Amino acid sequence: MREIEKIWLALEIGNSRLHCALFIGETLYSAWDTDYLPESAIQQLAECQTLDDLLEKIFPPHQKIRENWGAGKENTSLSPSSPSSPSSPPPLLIASVVPSKTAIWQTYPNIRVITLDQVPLKGVYPTLGIDRALALWGAGKTWGFPILVIDAGTALTFTAADDNQCLIGGAILPGLGLQFATLGQQTGQLPFVEKGSFASLPPRFALNTTEAIQSGVIYTILAGIKDFIEAWWDLFPDGKIAIKGGDRTLLLNYLQALYPEITARLIVEPNLIFWGMREIVMGDE
Repeated sequence: MREIEKIWLALEIGNSRLHCALFIGETLYSAWDTDYLPESAIQQLAECQTLDDLLEKIFPPHQKIRENWGAGKENTSLSPSSPSSPSSPPPLLIASVVPSKTAIWQTYPNIRVITLDQVPLKGVYPTLGIDRALALWGAGKTWGFPILVIDAGTALTFTAADDNQCLIGGAILPGLGLQFATLGQQTGQLPFVEKGSFASLPPRFALNTTEAIQSGVIYTILAGIKDFIEAWWDLFPDGKIAIKGGDRTLLLNYLQALYPEITARLIVEPNLIFWGMREIVMGDE
């Protein structure tokens, strides 16, 4: 990655979906979420001759993004002979928490899987998730250490580092959707509640089963987030907090209703892992 203008792709293989980004050098051009791709589709990526072709195969639902790209770089060739084009195919950096999904991407010919030992955080333990490490590193390098990262994804995680860029630890619990799904799937009579089926906070003391589930899950998660944030500020009164993940907007709306003074201090950034990956790339140059 010596050429600062080089085009490269970043892929986070999450527990539920793929999270992807297109970079031009250090600049994040665009980012997407998409469902897992079948192995047959991944095997076809090496045959693409234009960036448009590649994006269409990886992200077929996101026509608007490809149109925006094509408007400025029509029929962008993947041939190395074009100085404004990536190599053929462009480098793909992968961070994955699902090893079985990582394996099927090995057919892509220009791939780099980022592992924990490549993240310069100090004091990491061997089983720390690469997603947590990269998000923490990206947040710290962007906004400064000490920093706490809250990831409101399939799992709700808290990961923190001190002002020496050393991991101080964190916590993991089932995320919003997973808690609702577990109650619906693992009980005999409780209904399945969609996490996005209610925009405002439910009554705390509910008079029907659906709202009782909403109340129990939401208020407990919000209380837990508040507790971790306050414990963090006890340790580092000026420590920053960044939040990411698919449920971030929903949880932020709830937090704003209950704890506006806390919410006002949160940094909202969905692309923290990509910032961490960019730091790894920049460090190679």
